[in-house]
Amino acid sequence: MQMDIKKPRVISLFSGAGGLDIGFEKAGFRTVFATDVWDIACETLKKNKMADEVFCDDVRNINFKELKEKYGEIDCLIGGPPCPPYSQTRHYLVGKADGFDDKHAGFAVPEYFRAVEELKPKVFLFENVDGFSFKTHKQEFDFLKEKAENLGYNITYKVVNCANYGVPQTRKRFFCVGSLKGLPQFVFPEETHADPQKKTDKLPWVTCGEVLSDFDNITEEEKLQRPGAKDYELLLEIPAGDNYLYFTEKRGYPNPKFKWKSRYWTFLLKLTPDRPSWTIQASFSNNQGPFHWRNRFLRIEELKRIQTFPDEYMLVGEMKEQWRQVGNAVPVEMAHILATKIKEVYFDGTI
Repeated sequence: MQMDIKKPRVISLFSGAGGLDIGFEKAGFRTVFATDVWDIACETLKKNKMADEVFCDDVRNINFKELKEKYGEIDCLIGGPPCPPYSQTRHYLVGKADGFDDKHAGFAVPEYFRAVEELKPKVFLFENVDGFSFKTHKQEFDFLKEKAENLGYNITYKVVNCANYGVPQTRKRFFCVGSLKGLPQFVFPEETHADPQKKTDKLPWVTCGEVLSDFDNITEEEKLQRPGAKDYELLLEIPAGDNYLYFTEKRGYPNPKFKWKSRYWTFLLKLTPDRPSWTIQASFSNNQGPFHWRNRFLRIEELKRIQTFPDEYMLVGEMKEQWRQVGNAVPVEMAHILATKIKEVYFDGTI
């Protein structure tokens, strides 16, 4: 196989719809191999030609030593193991195993580091929800640090609010960048944006109004969909930028309809054009937001804008499958910013 020696070579694990992959491609990397267990996501990757090879299978079935023989030295490994075992929602579900005890995805973090061990890339990027760094997941966090150390990597990690890097979404994610010992220690790029209510010389957060202005309408069909299900009439009453707490005694609502903090924060949550979106969820829901301020469900095109996917990026599957792909992804612009910094520090034309 003839290789493009001008671009650092990437292997992507748990690739999903390709949020990380698009960002790395924009920064000048070449993904030679991408994989996911979900066939719909794999078809999206293939449709957009995101990798030389897209392999749809359980990561436990991948022989990374054979991949290294096939593609040569791998410069960068990227991936975000499935996040449900480390989510705040999972933590509060009684009787639901989390972390390494999760029977569906607890194996994913060890498998990621099996790939690091067998591929020995110059750099790796690991992504997950911010809950990965919580004390409740000390075992898994310690595993990451100890495994990286034993395999010969220095690591730098940070919980990032993507809105602080120009993403129109206050999505918090844990990122860890490891580099082989002897190479420079990675330093996260300086934040470029900030909450406009804070006194700072940084740019103000990018708002939903800025990125969704050409979708600021509601169709007759959407009016019939009744987001909020049985609570649709309540959704109509909630101001933009608020949620079910609007109807509580603490907020001064006459004849309160809900107790304070009795539901998930996202229940009847409505976007406002004046600030970034809250975190886009992976599952479509009739009553969990965020909803559009026009009292409708968000459109797939809007989800892509909020997650900074290119408008022309094609998604395979039915609406709920497309929603899941976008909702699970790393915001493309966040990936691009990190990939650009990685390329500047470690791949300066010597590949």
